Amino acid sequence: MTLEIITSDALSPLRHGFFTRRGGASSGIFSGLNCGPGSSDQSDSVRLNRARVSAAMAVDAGALVTVHQVHSADVATINAPMADADRPRADAVVTATPGLALAILTADCQPVLLADTEAGVIGAAHAGWRGALDGVLEHTVEAMVALGATREAITAVIGPCISQRNYEVGQDFLERFLDEDPDHMRFFVNGEGGRYQFDLLGFGLARLRAAGVEAHWTGHCTYADPAAFYSYRRSCHEGQADYGRLISVIRL
Repeated sequence: MTLEIITSDALSPLRHGFFTRRGGASSGIFSGLNCGPGSSDQSDSVRLNRARVSAAMAVDAGALVTVHQVHSADVATINAPMADADRPRADAVVTATPGLALAILTADCQPVLLADTEAGVIGAAHAGWRGALDGVLEHTVEAMVALGATREAITAVIGPCISQRNYEVGQDFLERFLDEDPDHMRFFVNGEGGRYQFDLLGFGLARLRAAGVEAHWTGHCTYADPAAFYSYRRSCHEGQADYGRLISVIRL
């Protein structure tokens, strides 16, 4: 099956893509393009899926650079291809080296691809609620600026992630955001049973724009479309033992 890749005109002319789960070699609950080596999927299937992604991005497998994601605000600057075993612990990666493809894995969190095409600097960030609150998006922009990008020339696109209508949270979650800034209340609406619905996407867009960059969203909810996307939260609600990881990639 052909891979399905969501792109954004805002990142043109750079080769990039938010890959859906369609077109992969995995089966069972991972059926499709599971690119997460941290899942319990068969390692051969994951390697084949990532090889298909590398081919789609026209790079060798070693030039598809990922990081060991830990829900942090840390950013790695990469200058050369690296083996998977050498992946740094971080949740964003930036480069100014032509021929490298930067990749992020998600399953409800925000995959964010960034580029300053004039300066030849790109970035990719994994922004769940914790990383976004701790500043991973701002740190990614700062790391790009350190490589020669300018804030006003950076464009960021948020790919498929969980939407507000499907992101129910409790009082403790709300208070953590309000402790940071009472204005964060604008990203919450009342849900059922004294719970709230959190706008992760709106929060990410606001943080990016406050950092001085142009920001967009592709318009896709991971939870709402099981045929196209993996979703951690949906897998929990369905009682599944594990879940696949989507991959989002940008290259110079």
